[in-house]
Amino acid sequence: MCGIVGYLSFLCDRSKCDVVELLMSGLHRLEYRGYDSAGLAVLNGETERFELYRQVGKVSALETLLVERNAKRDDTLCSLGIAHTRWATHGTPSPINSHPQKSDRDCQFLVVHNGIITNYKDLKTLLEKKGYKFESETDTECIAKLALYIYDQQLKSNMPVSFSSLAKAVIQELEGAFAILLISIHYPKQIIAARRGSPLLLGVKTDINLQIDFVDVEIPHAEPPSPYQKPPGTSNLRPCKSRSFLLEHNGIPQRAEFFLASDPSAIIEHTKKAIYLEDDDIAHINESELHIHRIKHDINQSTFRTVQTLEFELSQIMKGCFSHFMQKEISEQPESVKNTMRGRINFDQKSITLGGIKDYIPVIKKCKRFIFVACGTSYHSGIAVRNLFEELLNLPAVVELASDFLDRKPPVYRDDCCVFISQSGETADTILALRYCVDSGGVCIGITNIVGSTICRETHCGIHINAGPEIGVASTKAYTSQIVALIMMVLKLSEDCLSLQNRRWEIIEGLQQIVFKIKTVLKLEQGIKKLAESIIQNNKSMLIMGRGYQYATCLETALKIKEVSYIHSEGIASGELKHGALALIDENIPCILFLTKDSLYKKVHNSLQQIIARKGKPIIICNEGDSEIEDKFITIRVPEIVDCLQGVLNVVPMQMLAYHLAVFGGFDVDCPRNLAKSVTVE
Repeated sequence: MCGIVGYLSFLCDRSKCDVVELLMSGLHRLEYRGYDSAGLAVLNGETERFELYRQVGKVSALETLLVERNAKRDDTLCSLGIAHTRWATHGTPSPINSHPQKSDRDCQFLVVHNGIITNYKDLKTLLEKKGYKFESETDTECIAKLALYIYDQQLKSNMPVSFSSLAKAVIQELEGAFAILLISIHYPKQIIAARRGSPLLLGVKTDINLQIDFVDVEIPHAEPPSPYQKPPGTSNLRPCKSRSFLLEHNGIPQRAEFFLASDPSAIIEHTKKAIYLEDDDIAHINESELHIHRIKHDINQSTFRTVQTLEFELSQIMKGCFSHFMQKEISEQPESVKNTMRGRINFDQKSITLGGIKDYIPVIKKCKRFIFVACGTSYHSGIAVRNLFEELLNLPAVVELASDFLDRKPPVYRDDCCVFISQSGETADTILALRYCVDSGGVCIGITNIVGSTICRETHCGIHINAGPEIGVASTKAYTSQIVALIMMVLKLSEDCLSLQNRRWEIIEGLQQIVFKIKTVLKLEQGIKKLAESIIQNNKSMLIMGRGYQYATCLETALKIKEVSYIHSEGIASGELKHGALALIDENIPCILFLTKDSLYKKVHNSLQQIIARKGKPIIICNEGDSEIEDKFITIRVPEIVDCLQGVLNVVPMQMLAYHLAVFGGFDVDCPRNLAKSVTVE
């Protein structure tokens, strides 16, 4: 949801058109997150005033506005700019509601913001009483006006205030979730970045190799110091070895560029050196110097932030020869699944090594229950492996929607193992559920695709699925990699049970075959494309049915179809057919039925007979060579594999079906309406 890009340079001869181009490139990289308007602001090096551009619609509409105003041909020196794609929460999409939001007509303070300020009405009422006039409907405008109010108060008191101190005063008044970039004409070579709940990272580019790989955090004392212990005026900061990140060589300041973004894809073409900010961090960049502050002391909080190397290439976030990112990511699944298993499975010895949870395995094995918590597609991956966890560990396994879990706040005990699944690692409801479980004493494991994400940092241990960047809003390769990662996890936890050894070996052999078999399934695309063309012509609703391991595939198929093609679709456990859904069956509604070989094959076959008896026309996903499925039916035949992995093969043609339904419908496949890739607010 929403996208943030920021830029600040020191001793670099950048023109305004260069900075505008850089910011626009970042916004284009963030288009996949979902948005309805866009804007940017740059500092004019001659007038030392901000120039503000905002537009409704796609980033291309903003690009047109910039061309009209000659902003892309201006050679004026420029060292500072911020940009934003907005997904409307407060106020309809309009230029005046777009970001950056300004403090006043002169743009003394400008802010871009992801998230929701929950106390914005109280702040707005207070500021209106002080004489500040609001022009937008957004919650973000109160941040800019609050900054101006605090600055004015300090000015009246003849007490100059630093930008970092002013930012702290602003942040202390905000409630809710946010990632913020704040700039001001009063601090023309500085920028503030702060986060609480929404992701934000900071990239660094220099002409010399960085001499340090961390930045100390400036943390205040937990208690105000006694005046008898320190003389007045002494800093209240905790002493540390190297508080700031200062770019210099032999005492000479060095050229530096800082890139700020809500997602690494926006900065990867400029630098691979990045620092992920954590909740309640306030980063202050002043020329070539970086400080990271915190408002309050937390004994469990790390005292430094690591300079990390981004582990992906620009080519991975480009479409290449594909028409859409979703199409590209569906085709990448043989490689993404292979990367999930790479270095973790020894097929010769039939053994599994998971370094991310290695130290916690003895603790996890003592747990009495597994709780999987997730949203959307990640929730379905939990359902996909629930049966196997119960089978191999002989323990109860429950799968919870994070939002419902938070609403109920069920009891969580110290001997519970709580598994949090999220592609981005920044899903708001899942993070809040994680914190609830941590407070309750459960062992918390993260299954994420993004190194350094909030879930990655706040869980006790975890597994990175290593699926590579996923740009399309509709998750595809992350789903199959999540299933494979979770299956490897349960295989590792059950390795001591000799009675299950043959079953474990069967699954490991299936994992060895799965990459080749996914490639086989991908060859079915032309047939699926023709099927999609016939479905799209007359149908506005679909039913998807299966049971056992395929129930999760039903739910995921239904979600994919509805989110990209806008066709109503419903995933149904076929064992529940007689309990209501059978009333919907007739000769007009398409019914997709998963009828692949497993222990429930005969039961699903009975469901097929019930559909036929009601003149239904099923589309059957079955195994190659299954002679029991008559040729009169429309079939999609996939390779046979061990039951717990069959869903990985079955879902791939359904992803292709959803994709082609959306293409034939003329819809924006990668950015479905009203949806965002990473849901970072509740």
